[in-house]
Amino acid sequence: MSHHLSRAARVLASAAVITINLLTLPAAAHAQGTGVTRTDLQRHDLSAPGREAVQVRVDLAPGVAFGRHTHPGEEIIYVLAGAIEYDVDGKPPVTLKAGDVLFIPAGTVHAAKNVGSDTASELATYIVAKDKPLLTLAK
Repeated sequence: MSHHLSRAARVLASAAVITINLLTLPAAAHAQGTGVTRTDLQRHDLSAPGREAVQVRVDLAPGVAFGRHTHPGEEIIYVLAGAIEYDVDGKPPVTLKAGDVLFIPAGTVHAAKNVGSDTASELATYIVAKDKPLLTLAK
């Protein structure tokens, strides 16, 4: 009987370790819908009170769009791969490729679409208010 108890204890301990590892992974990937993956890379408080910097890798499958949304602060984009069309309110749409950058002012409604034939990726750096959601879908 003690053999079964120790085996059960080992299984429970393994499950606890796996659960803790999943909860504490620094780069957790979040699917935002079919074909969109957001991977949190880092988040740090800034010297400006109530503000934080957040870096996220966003991957878009071919033909996939991320709908109109805003952020509670600035977004600084660096395209890592592929071709992404950005539609920023008040400006004509622009298609950016690997190595291109884009600055989106706080609260500006914008959208992105992968217009290439391969997965497109960007590094998004946000300088945002800590007490607000990082992303809000536009109505």
